[in-house]
Amino acid sequence: MGINIDILISIVLAFIMFGIGLSVPAVKFRNIFVYPRAMIIGLASQMIGLPILAFIAAYLSGLPPAYQVGIIILAACPGGTTSGFLTYIFKGNVALAISLTSINSLITLISIPVVVNLGLLAFFGTTTEIHLPVLETMIKIFGVTIIPAVAGVFIRSWKPVFARKAEFPLKVVFSVLFAIVLVFMFFAGEKEGGSGITTVQIFQLLPVMLIINVVSFAFGFLSGKLPGLGYKTSFTIGIEVSMQNTTLAFLVGNTILHSHEMIKPALVYAMFSFITALIFSAVMKKLNRTTVFGEFRD
Repeated sequence: MGINIDILISIVLAFIMFGIGLSVPAVKFRNIFVYPRAMIIGLASQMIGLPILAFIAAYLSGLPPAYQVGIIILAACPGGTTSGFLTYIFKGNVALAISLTSINSLITLISIPVVVNLGLLAFFGTTTEIHLPVLETMIKIFGVTIIPAVAGVFIRSWKPVFARKAEFPLKVVFSVLFAIVLVFMFFAGEKEGGSGITTVQIFQLLPVMLIINVVSFAFGFLSGKLPGLGYKTSFTIGIEVSMQNTTLAFLVGNTILHSHEMIKPALVYAMFSFITALIFSAVMKKLNRTTVFGEFRD
């Protein structure tokens, strides 16, 4: 990944988080921590359940070892701004999504080296020293996620009428910006900061990544629904488990492990996950007897 692409992604995601924060009343964040059951279930599903699913899928996939480790890297990087964005678009529990993203971003400083080394040991028979750049990662967590979201929440409290009027135009603008960034990542060559992925590689990875995506949606949703958290929160956990922080996966696979091959599962996953998220959302809203972009009935 070229530095220009990294900067572009960070700027776009920061603006998205600002827009998401603009849609959430401050009291909803307080409720997440006063009643932490949804937070605990969401974190357990992301940090424990998802890596277990990834190891099973990678082992059964028959893919080359670099791709198998790439699947583990992807699973070790849960949530991210994109999951919060989708929760925002489909009117899930946005406060929970932002809170999960903020907390698991800190946990991954410890969990990623452990999970990825287990993947390297399982599929390459070796381990390596993996140290996330703590200062850089913390800057991204606060600069891309927490600060923009808090600024949005503050402006909503200060200017609620402006926040409500800006919500729909911001959704449109942010969707277009993010789509442009993803298109560049998919089709640019390695010298321009893209991945250099080929059509053959896309179709080699697509079936496995699609199965992982569908299973992740179902696992996340059921992790919330079975304990009785309600459709809105269960939907949110489903989105959080299935939508990964591909930017962090690129950092681990490309910058730290120096492997273009290991980031390709994350790229293919990002290519279709918005489409499957729309389908998942439509199914959940149908079961909940509401419109795709309407409020959940809990």
